[in-house]
Amino acid sequence: MSLTACAGGSGGGGGDARGSSAEGFPYTVTNCGEKTTFTEPPRRAVTMNQHVTEIMLALGLQDRMAGTAYLDDRILPRYAKAYRGIDVLAKKYPSKETLLGAAPDFVYGGYASSFDKTEGRSRAALRESGVRTRLNLESCTEDVDIETLHREFREVGRIFGVPERAAALARKQDRQLAATAKRLKGTEHTRVFVYDSGESSAFTAGGAGIGDEILRRAGARNVFADLDKTFADVSWEQVVKREPDVVVLYDYGGTTVAQKKKRLLEDPALADVPAIKHERFAVLPLSSAVLGPRVPDAVDALARQLHPDDAGDAGAQ
Repeated sequence: MSLTACAGGSGGGGGDARGSSAEGFPYTVTNCGEKTTFTEPPRRAVTMNQHVTEIMLALGLQDRMAGTAYLDDRILPRYAKAYRGIDVLAKKYPSKETLLGAAPDFVYGGYASSFDKTEGRSRAALRESGVRTRLNLESCTEDVDIETLHREFREVGRIFGVPERAAALARKQDRQLAATAKRLKGTEHTRVFVYDSGESSAFTAGGAGIGDEILRRAGARNVFADLDKTFADVSWEQVVKREPDVVVLYDYGGTTVAQKKKRLLEDPALADVPAIKHERFAVLPLSSAVLGPRVPDAVDALARQLHPDDAGDAGAQ
């Protein structure tokens, strides 16, 4: 999977994006503290992290992509054909040399780790190499919500000269979210604890990220919503004290959902937690719980697990 893209790579980064033009340029945007002016749309973008890759594909910008890197799981089926035409630079993050070897004019990172200073990939270092950058807003925004997602679409759409695509995507997602909200109207929210990972402590979702918004819109109440972080470590004693009725398992990486369930069910300290006692679990891919185009699908999928009587599907189990 680790391929080094060259200027003539299959990413097709040199072609014009359909529907884009110089109209609306120059465009200046401040993103996570970095002010950048675009005089024309990028032609050779590299995405790092799955959710930003899928944002580009959702906006139909695969012909502007010179490379991509770091999937948490499988790309969404509706984007699979477009994704297959893009060079994969590395299974995880590419080295600075591999990244620059793709001759990018724009690098779009999903997490702050995309721009690791110790690896020579800081935004400042890339700027010195003539490469403009963007970081997904969830990495630098407090109280992330659906408007934050719309802003991400809008700003990326403007950068690439396709604002109409971003607006259309936001409208489509709003319709899907409204349909789920209509089904759940009047439903009592379920107390949930998100288990991402952890042994001596639990790595969970706090109240600052889109994950908490997904829970709320799916008819859940995050028992750790008071934590002013996207993710945070909490003690198992806190989990016991907050008595969640359902555990939402984030599915990704080398630890399977079955292994996570086993770890929780076999911990005697958790035996009296309602969710563990009654073995009530829901599952959400990690790639669906971050700021990207999967958010409405994630709300719908989680609602169907938590509230089967209202959503018409199998419940948490």
